[in-house]
Amino acid sequence: MTREWKKIKEYEDILFEIYNGIAKITINRPRYRNAFTPQTVAEMSDALYYCRETNNVRVVVLTGAGDKAFCSGGDMHVKGRGGYVDGKGIPRLNILDVQKQIRSIPKPVIAMVNGYAIGGGHVLHVVCDLSIASDNAIFGQTGPKVGSFDAGFGSSYLARIVGQKKAREIWFLCRQYSAKEALQMGLVNTVVPFEELENETVQWAERMMEMSPLALRMIKAGLNAELDGQAGIQELAGDATMLYYMTDEAQEGGRAFLEKRKPNFSNSPLVP
Repeated sequence: MTREWKKIKEYEDILFEIYNGIAKITINRPRYRNAFTPQTVAEMSDALYYCRETNNVRVVVLTGAGDKAFCSGGDMHVKGRGGYVDGKGIPRLNILDVQKQIRSIPKPVIAMVNGYAIGGGHVLHVVCDLSIASDNAIFGQTGPKVGSFDAGFGSSYLARIVGQKKAREIWFLCRQYSAKEALQMGLVNTVVPFEELENETVQWAERMMEMSPLALRMIKAGLNAELDGQAGIQELAGDATMLYYMTDEAQEGGRAFLEKRKPNFSNSPLVP
């Protein structure tokens, strides 16, 4: 099926498009197997912020250009002391901010894995809510081989997905795993032929858009809360506060303050 993706905004390193409520962020550096630089990451962050703030985006899809790679992690050509060097010569690890954005955005994020998901690219798919892989996808870590590691979500959340022993194997041995092996260990949700990858991803997105967006938001926050500590509890509490503000009880408190009177909460429901 051919579908028309409409450009949302022009960037240098990524493509940012929308189709029927589905925003697609594509790392567009196929020459480098879609490795990211600080510039790439800044653009991804900007696009994710747009997705969070815009009502016409219901689901976000993250992928890479071409048929060879989803993302191969940080571009080693710009790696320096302290991080990946940006255009101003400042070393950065701003991909960590994008990881947090993916987890905290109150909408489902799907990794559409079309080839290599290696190193920091592997972590990107791990932190997405769902991962749909093509049959040519390859997964794995390279950090300890190239003087790098991710001791945050890239290891702790990975261990929650595949278990401690398997997560240590992935990091300690730096092996590469096929899409079939990734599915067997619970690292991805499904595997489809490459030519069906986008159709399958859109079908999953459209299915989720049939659901209550508020329910999905609360479920995502709840699933994250236990692992993310106080930051996760804050996300869940913030969503609960938003729901409370929508009640008559909260509205009465606000009106009473503005009207300089004592609030009347006598009609507030007391649910056991």
